[in-house]
Amino acid sequence: MIELLKTTVRPEFINRIDDIVLFYPLRKKDIRAIVKIQINGIEKMMEHNKFQIELSENAIDYIIEQGYDPEFGARPMKRLIQKEIVNPLAKKILAKELNNQEMICVDAIDEHVVFLQ
Repeated sequence: MIELLKTTVRPEFINRIDDIVLFYPLRKKDIRAIVKIQINGIEKMMEHNKFQIELSENAIDYIIEQGYDPEFGARPMKRLIQKEIVNPLAKKILAKELNNQEMICVDAIDEHVVFLQ
């Protein structure tokens, strides 16, 4: 690692580095766990507002496929969840298209997120 740095970075800069931490790309198993943590946060927020929500495995797979970027890690996935699930869900609730009397099922059909009751 240091040898690679020496070929690309000036010695003055290397001298200022205290430690090098190497990060490995996330695996699919790790990504799935991160998505589930994010979804748990949405579920708790919805429960606080008396709504119940459930994501299908198709929806989780869609989020993983569309949102994961090996270069940027899981950060784009969080943005995708906000854009594809949280924002449309809020709009549908405000428009009274969804109610808190029935479970809201989130699914992915033909590469689109859909909300079913």
